This record gives sequence, structure tokens and C-alpha cells, in this order.
Amino acid sequence: MDESGGSGQPRSGTDEATERHEGPQASTGPAADAPRPGPESPEDPTGPKPTEAGGSTETPQPAEGAEPATHHPSDESPATPRPSDEPPATPRPSDKPQAHPDPTDDPPSHFGAPSDPETTGAARTLAKSGSGKGRPPRREKGPGGGLLMGRPFGVPVYVAPSWFLVAALITWVFGGQLDRVLPELGALRYLVSLFFAVAFYASVLVHELAHTVAALRFGLPVRRIQLQFFGGVSEIEKESETPGREFVLAFVGPLLSLVLSGVFYLAMQTVEPGTVPGVLLGGLMISNLIVAVFNLLPGLPLDGGRMLRAVVWKITGKPMSGTIAAAWVGRALAVSVLIGLPLLTQSGALGDASEDIGGMDTVMDALLAAILAAIIWTGAGNSLRMARLREHLPELRARALTRRAVPVETSTPLSEALRRANDAGARALVVVDADGQPLSLVREAAIVGVPEHRRPWVAVSGLAQDLTDGMRVSAELAGEDLLDALRANPATEYLVVEESGEIYGVLSAADVERAFVKAMARPS
Repeated sequence: MDESGGSGQPRSGTDEATERHEGPQASTGPAADAPRPGPESPEDPTGPKPTEAGGSTETPQPAEGAEPATHHPSDESPATPRPSDEPPATPRPSDKPQAHPDPTDDPPSHFGAPSDPETTGAARTLAKSGSGKGRPPRREKGPGGGLLMGRPFGVPVYVAPSWFLVAALITWVFGGQLDRVLPELGALRYLVSLFFAVAFYASVLVHELAHTVAALRFGLPVRRIQLQFFGGVSEIEKESETPGREFVLAFVGPLLSLVLSGVFYLAMQTVEPGTVPGVLLGGLMISNLIVAVFNLLPGLPLDGGRMLRAVVWKITGKPMSGTIAAAWVGRALAVSVLIGLPLLTQSGALGDASEDIGGMDTVMDALLAAILAAIIWTGAGNSLRMARLREHLPELRARALTRRAVPVETSTPLSEALRRANDAGARALVVVDADGQPLSLVREAAIVGVPEHRRPWVAVSGLAQDLTDGMRVSAELAGEDLLDALRANPATEYLVVEESGEIYGVLSAADVERAFVKAMARPS
């Protein structure tokens, strides 16, 4: 989602299309059945020789009485333990599984050894998922980020803690102006000023609701509205599909602020100009006019910048070109505000010139200009980064990042499980029951923490994390949909399933993060 500052601008995410990438298909069957070779597993007439993970050549008897089983290298399903002196079964050439090529082109390493876990590839296991179709988990709402005020149109509205600071500042500044206009109010002027601050931010909320209603009308989900320092933000989670919708979505906010300014102007005609209602209505009219004009400035992250982006997008046919143009105009605008606003104020172009050029008024003008310029400059930079992110997000595909996994029963010793994984070229373990239904995922960090000499006596169930619905993700997820699924259910590993219910493999959050960093490092 675009992080944007200032008053009354939406920030949006991305709904760029994600590609469906065909991967190896697995057929499910009883856990004890020998797997059939997939299209990604070429035959090897020689077959691998079973070796103990970590270099050990023999497996001591576990203390719990569970005997580590020597496992057929081609088995990806739980095997019945055999006595340790029984020689391993001879692998059949047609059953030998082989890992997918490592997309990083790094040499393979033994699973369970302290190594760079970047060796990831599309893979599958033949255990049954037992969960039906692999559906992404429902996205949970993120943290509110302030005080919840209500849910108009079903969208939560939060007031950030910084709003109270701004409300106090507005109360103090407007109270000083009231002291000159209505000196008879005395201390009550601060109560009137507080009412003005609340009414002004109510106007900002109406501005944001205009963005929200337009977004919902276009079928774009809105995460929340937040009133904060110097305005409000509508967090629109997806980007508009067309430049026309983008233009409308950006324009409705300033348009409604102009309408509010006109309403307050008409209401002001019905009251005496020197009264409290007259001063309040005049202040609200001017403040809404300022909000509208400021947001119509043609630079990101302001609404006018989004309108400019839509125009360039329409002309060039490229959303990225529109973002780049509007962002650089926004940066130029930030410099203009930093330099021009204090000069205009002191010259009297925006009202009476300051009587004390070197005093407090000058410092406050410069400080205000610096804050506004920083907000615009930072927002423009964030818009560029988010556009670049949207450009690279489709490169993150669950299918391409998934690790090959082998199923093991709960009582399987860790050393035997690692031997099976290394023989299969796998880098993940799925704990299954007697029927092949997945129960939990063995955590890689927990494996690395077990010394090699202890692994024959440690059962995999003691290192596994129980599966929840949120830890099952679809192999077809990609881009922002994939990141949303992982953010909604934080975990270190996820079970990746096909739409048919078959288990495709295990996705490590660390692998996704590395792929994300690499994608962002590549030039646009």
C-alpha cells in the first residue's frame, strides 16, 4: 500500500495480475504406498546411497525404544521402522526423487546442517493434505493504530495519537486569533477553538469518506481510515484498474472539500460576522478551501499528484510512467513549499505581512514550511518505492519458492528424518499421522539447534509446530496476495497445497524475504 502523507489522500496497494505457473503435479495415495515419479524427477539408474545427515555412518538406538528406520531413498512417505542392523533397501531407479534446480544456482547443502537456507525450489511431497482445496487464509485486519471511532460503510476509522497534539496546537493558534476578534470571550475562547479543531477534522473525515465510498464503488477494499498529524489517510488496499478510475478516486476528496467550503460560506451568510458562529463558519470555510487547494497540487502523494499520474498513465499506457512523473513533480513541489511559503507569508501575499520579520512569526512560518515540504518529499519517495515494489511483486510466487518436503511419522528420529530428506533432495519435513494426514511442520531453526550426536534420540514431533488453517497456503499465490497471506498468519514455515488438496511442499518465510530483497535490488 502506498504510504502517503498530508491531508486527504488515499493510499493504495496493488492488484496487479499474478501469473499461474505450472508446477509438478503430485498424486495422492496412502502414506505407505511407494510414490510415482513426477515429471520433474528424471530417473537415475544408479540411485543415491543412503547417508546419515551430518556425516554419521550409523544410527544409535533411541532411548525411547523407537528404532530409527533405514529408509528407501525414493520413499517420501512414512516407512515402518526396521532394526538398525537391517541393510537399507536397494533403491529402484524409477523411484528415485530428485530436487528441483536451485533458482539461486548455489551448490546444494545437507538439510539440517548449519548452512544458508537459500536453496529453494519448486517441490512436492506425496502425503495427503486432508484439508480440501488449498485456499489462502482469510486476511485479518491489521492493528488499528489509534482510537477506534466507528465503522462508517464498514470501514474502521481511527484517530492516531498525533491528532491530539495537532488538536492542541490548533486550539492554541485559533484561540490567539479569537482573542483579537472576540476579546470578550476570555478563557472560553479555547473551548471554542477546541470545537473548531474537532469540526475541522470532521471535515477531513468527510474528505476521506469520499475516497472510501468511491473505492468501494469500484470494488477496491479499504482497510481503514486514519486521522493523524496534518490530515487523514484512506488505506485503499488495491490499485485502480484503469486511469479513469484512478482520476475519479483521487478527485472526489478535494471536490467534497470544495463543496463543504461552499456550504460553510452559505451558512456564514445567515449569521452575524462578528459572532462566535460567524467566526467558526468562516474558519471552517477557509480551512476546507485550503485542504482542497493543497490536495489539488499536482504532485504525489497529494490527490492532485494521483490525478496527474492518471493522466500520464492514460497517455502512455504505463502506470509506472505516471508514478515517476507525478513523484518527481511532488519532489519539486516540496522544494517550492520549503522556499516559497515563508517568502509569500513575509511578503504579505497570503495576508498581512509580519511585523517582526526576525521574530517568532518567521520561525513558525519556516517550521510549517519545513514540515509540509518533508511530508510531500517523503510521500513522493514512498510512492516511487511502492511503484517499484508493485512492479516486482509478481516475481514472488509460492510455487517457485516452495521447498521439497518429505513426510515423516511423529516417532521418527530426527537423524532418520534428515537422512530421508537428504536422499530425496528435500529441505523440509512434514509430520504426518498413520493415514498420511499432515499434523505439523518441523521447524528448521529447531533442527539446527539439535547437536548431531543427539539427533538419533530426538523425535521429530518434539521439533514441530502444529499446523493451523492459516499455515496452509495455496501454491498459486503470488505477489501481494502471497504477502497478505503470510502477514495475516505469521509463522516461520507454511504448508503449500495444490487446489486439489495435494501437498506441494513447505514455504519458508525466510526464503520469501530473501526473494523479496533480491527482487527489489534489481533495476526496474
